[in-house]
Amino acid sequence: MSHSATQWRDQLETLRANKVFETVVIGIIIVSALLIGAKTYEESSRFEQIIYWLDWGVTLFFLIEIIIRLAAEKNLLHFFKKGWNIFDFLIVTASLIPIDDSEMVLLARLLRVFRVLRLVSMIPELRILLSALVKSLPRMAYVALLMFIMFYIYGAVGSFLFHDVDEKLWGNIAVSMLTLFQVATFESWATAVLYPTMEHYPYSWIYFLTFIFLNAFIFLNMMIGIVLDVMQKESTQYEIETGQGEAAEIHWMRENMEILRAQMDRIESKMDNKP
Repeated sequence: MSHSATQWRDQLETLRANKVFETVVIGIIIVSALLIGAKTYEESSRFEQIIYWLDWGVTLFFLIEIIIRLAAEKNLLHFFKKGWNIFDFLIVTASLIPIDDSEMVLLARLLRVFRVLRLVSMIPELRILLSALVKSLPRMAYVALLMFIMFYIYGAVGSFLFHDVDEKLWGNIAVSMLTLFQVATFESWATAVLYPTMEHYPYSWIYFLTFIFLNAFIFLNMMIGIVLDVMQKESTQYEIETGQGEAAEIHWMRENMEILRAQMDRIESKMDNKP
């Protein structure tokens, strides 16, 4: 009985790791996303019954797929130790809420929207990108704090200097910071902010150019640098875990060098101990 169960588990594990099966799952996720988009059009009312059954077909497929993944695990606890597995399990479980119940229809539709995020859990490259973004947030927060300080200083200065130009743009520090945010995004900043201000203060371009240089060129590039640095580390970690790529080869060489060094040390110690 145990041997038969092991065979079944091995077969399910082979199916789960099969590239064709993974491609089918990704395809079903895309179909699920298209069904969600189709429901937002009024014309979809003519095909409401078809869309309804297709939606339940997708939900049933996801349920079978998560059961296969659970059955392929030697220990269920190992499955729930990975955050992405927990995310997939919750999304699939939440999709079982009946969509035809008038009280639950809105919640059910909202939960089905999140099924699109399963693409992230299925595609390793997307997982690396999202993981890098999340791990970058603490370091990016310090850059964001520094940007806020610069916004606050420039907002205060702009409110003091340009208050008489246009109160809608420079009336107080809060409004000034919103104006500076428009400048930082380059959204019609020259025609709406710079030129009207220069009509009253010809040298105000120094104020705007220094602000843009600090925020658009320095701080934003610092943000990008942080994300790229963390993304490189995540990519390296993924290559080591999968045993593929240059990082995995370097890691393997380092481990073998340490083993050889330990063996050499033992040989030298034995030779030294000989009379």
